[in-house]
Amino acid sequence: MTRKIDIFDTTLRDGEQSPGASMNTEEKLVVARQLLRLNVDVIEAGFPISSPGDFESVRRIAELAGEQAVVCALTRAVEKDIDAAADALKYAKRPRIHTGIGVSPSHMRDKLRITEDECVERAIKCVKYARNYVEDVQFYAEDAGRSDYDFLVRVIQAVVDAGATVVNIPDTTGYSLPEEFGSRIKYLVDNVNGIDRVTISVHCHNDLGMATALSLAGVKNGARQVECTINGLGERAGNTAMEEVVMSIKMHQDELDAHTDINTREFIKASRLVSSITGMNVQANKSIVGANAFAHSSGIHQDGVLKKRDTYEIIDPAEVGAGQSQIVLTARSGHAALKHRLEELGYELNGDALDQVYESFLNLADRKKEVFDEDLESLINEHDREEHALFTLESVQISCGFPLKPTATVTLKNQADQVVTACDFGTGPIDAVYKAVNKIVQVDNELSEFSVQSVTRGIDALGEVTIRVTAPDGEIYTGRGADGDIIVSSTKAYLNALNRLLIDKQERRRA
Repeated sequence: MTRKIDIFDTTLRDGEQSPGASMNTEEKLVVARQLLRLNVDVIEAGFPISSPGDFESVRRIAELAGEQAVVCALTRAVEKDIDAAADALKYAKRPRIHTGIGVSPSHMRDKLRITEDECVERAIKCVKYARNYVEDVQFYAEDAGRSDYDFLVRVIQAVVDAGATVVNIPDTTGYSLPEEFGSRIKYLVDNVNGIDRVTISVHCHNDLGMATALSLAGVKNGARQVECTINGLGERAGNTAMEEVVMSIKMHQDELDAHTDINTREFIKASRLVSSITGMNVQANKSIVGANAFAHSSGIHQDGVLKKRDTYEIIDPAEVGAGQSQIVLTARSGHAALKHRLEELGYELNGDALDQVYESFLNLADRKKEVFDEDLESLINEHDREEHALFTLESVQISCGFPLKPTATVTLKNQADQVVTACDFGTGPIDAVYKAVNKIVQVDNELSEFSVQSVTRGIDALGEVTIRVTAPDGEIYTGRGADGDIIVSSTKAYLNALNRLLIDKQERRRA
């Protein structure tokens, strides 16, 4: 029997630290439910001391997970951090506190400004303090990938003796080569007394594009937990992608002496959900979950696959949830057909919510010959974005062309059901629309990114716009909107971003 490798998901903590990818508590709960459907072993739910929102997210996810998964909260090697984490995890059935300190010369000298002896002392202290609250304590040796081998052994030996149950060996900067990182893990296995009583975890970043290879090298040399995120989301170039490392282990179980308990058929759904919520699009040629991962355009490839699928596919698309639906939705489909297909996609809608989506579906189906799964997901996301919005779009009209000056008239409705109309000019139709919206919403911001992509194929495809705006305090907010009319999509995306900005300001004032 191969070794069980625990999958530690940090999408809601490290993944959310990606610029522009922040999630509110309700969005984190949606992702957490999907992580439970994936059957992950550990959910790192957040960093409770960092904000009231993060604290609340950890608390609610801890209640949600029950016995199914360990719920983990991050801290620094600071007592007040650990106190906050313990409080947030108070109702968790399987709580874990994740605490630690930098161990590389760079971190000790330049960031922490401490000696090696002080580093070891603080490592021991934080583990012992966390053990006062929970039995399951994970210690992270930040920047272990650039640490001295023997000093790393000294730190890990100290925390193992202090009561750590998991030791996290991160390649924080994605600097290492896989062979060297594997050797580092093996060195710990061979030189730390009692290392067999704890779990070695690896947390690798993708700065050189090797996060998955680094993690697999760690597994091959003794690690029994891999820390990863959906779509490889994370700071800078991201973290190890869960879908990549899990499917690699599945394809090479014997060579790695390893297996996971992940429900891989949930990967596509998880990928699309995280992409939709964060606004971080998945590149088409992304392994496992990209739009082209199982697509074949070459005639030679098509011929080979038609004769025998594994000629060019090493993974059955069904194994990762990439199978195609057999239900064709048109304007003639009723509530029952729509509800059935939505349930197959993982959405449960009833009553008024279903009626509202069905009305939007009919409007779209009237313009398209066929409504695809991607169209439905955009409709659901659009419905969710508008449900709690402070401002919603009533109408938008533009006038432009040569030699006309682009002009936009926008009508919005606020939460008090007041309807306000504004008109403005711009250098182009989108600029005019956004200036008109600004007249009504009146919130300072700077548009920092604007992108458009087709949701589905064909000339009648929905156009989805993703934008990012930067608030005066430097915070970045993502907005998305989808419609057959790109001007409408652009307006909805901008409103979505401004609504997020305004709601965040309100929550900060209440905190």
